[in-house]
Amino acid sequence: MKALAFFLLLICPVALLAQKIFYSDPEQEDTRRTNFEIIGRVGGNILVFKNNHAENAVCVYDEDMKLLQRASMDFLPERYINIDFIQYQDFCYMIYEYQKKNIVHCSAVKLDGMARRMGSPVDLDTTQISFAANNKIYTTVFSEDKQRIMVFKINSRNPSNYLFTSFLYDKQLELLDRHRIGLPMDDRNEMVSNFSLDNEGTLVFGKYEKSSGGADYVSRVSVVTKGPTSDTFSVRDIGTNERVLDEIKIKVDNENKRFILTGFYYKQKKGNIEGVYTVLWDKATDSKIKETVTVFSDELRSLAKSSEENQKMAFNDFFIKNIIVEKDGGYLLVSECEFTTSRGVPFNRWDYLYGYNPMMSPMDYYYSPYYNPYYPYNRYGYGNSATRYNAENILVLSFDKDGNLEWSNVIPKSQFDDETQNLISHHIMNTGGELHFLYNQYERRTQLLSDQSISPEGKLTRYPTLRNLDKGYDFMPRYGKQIAGREILIPCLYRNYLCMAKIEF
Repeated sequence: MKALAFFLLLICPVALLAQKIFYSDPEQEDTRRTNFEIIGRVGGNILVFKNNHAENAVCVYDEDMKLLQRASMDFLPERYINIDFIQYQDFCYMIYEYQKKNIVHCSAVKLDGMARRMGSPVDLDTTQISFAANNKIYTTVFSEDKQRIMVFKINSRNPSNYLFTSFLYDKQLELLDRHRIGLPMDDRNEMVSNFSLDNEGTLVFGKYEKSSGGADYVSRVSVVTKGPTSDTFSVRDIGTNERVLDEIKIKVDNENKRFILTGFYYKQKKGNIEGVYTVLWDKATDSKIKETVTVFSDELRSLAKSSEENQKMAFNDFFIKNIIVEKDGGYLLVSECEFTTSRGVPFNRWDYLYGYNPMMSPMDYYYSPYYNPYYPYNRYGYGNSATRYNAENILVLSFDKDGNLEWSNVIPKSQFDDETQNLISHHIMNTGGELHFLYNQYERRTQLLSDQSISPEGKLTRYPTLRNLDKGYDFMPRYGKQIAGREILIPCLYRNYLCMAKIEF
């Protein structure tokens, strides 16, 4: 019996690491050109929105990824401008934007677990414009607990005063607050950062000034907030002490009621990235709690750089991808090395940061700087076969609640693809005890889905290649979505058809 117990202990870790993969069947309507968004698990089923030209549908799958229903969204116009989804346990909201004549509508509809409408679509707002809109006007953000939803639009006709119109809703989509507020923009080079909404309904974003001419370095930075019932913006200069900064990211820390502002910094313009600049901002006092500067060590630069790089330039192609907040106020910063090589017009860091986003309409000046990760600017490429997209090492930094670096690690990888970014980059799956980084990697001339994880102490573990990877499926992990504690849905291509793969860890 003791021998048997010992044997069971030996095989237990193997059992814990086992995983199952369920593939959806290829559907004739869905090709590599299909636009899609993973909605998630609703009412026990898994929902995925798909668009093929004039056909819009939500596919409903069971636990084994068998198609239960392809529900036509026939109420949608043939050409819509944008769609966002907010998923709950038993229903989801579809918030969509479309133009009819010279009116742009922002509407919402509620869907159940079989993608059936729970009531008629309702207009949230309309905007009169004088041209055919291709770019989105409305931006939708929601809180971490999904109890607060905000829809807003920005009119920048007056370059010195952006006019915000915001609508704050609760979980039942009941209107809680509506305001039109002006935001002074003192310089034509001023821009705004990503928008976030905290659990109480406070909107927060950054306003910063980028240098004129050449690369878009950031100088003066302000944090901008609007309370759930406030009729004004609070604009506070964070005081960067004339540091030259890169793109600023903002993350809400709901547990500790504060905001994290962070970005890479340089010693001088046209210099190399030196490290990470962070400001911790207290919501209650609307003031800076702590400012920290983390300088990258030579050892970390050596780990992060590619074999042909100068060590000083090791981080020049890294971009912040995720900020993961912990309950005690600590946080993880995840960045990835991305760059392009081309025989045509060269791409560089500034193309990634500002070349395709934000977008501004040419006549009425409605402006939407929010980036939707499910619809990247180059999902299907520009048709330029001379452009090669590269995604390499992943840098993970762990900070304590005061913004001090606790540990750092680098996940080594090397990926490239021509014309498109579909199969490169990664997705993070949080299983509670560790973070899993899933990405494609060539092994023996075959592209396989790899899994490396990082523990809370920064220990890196490389797991064996996922089992049951059927030949012929090409995974697109960057567009995946975690749908349960240990389940992730990843889109994949099979013989030019779009499929979905559910992985259970």
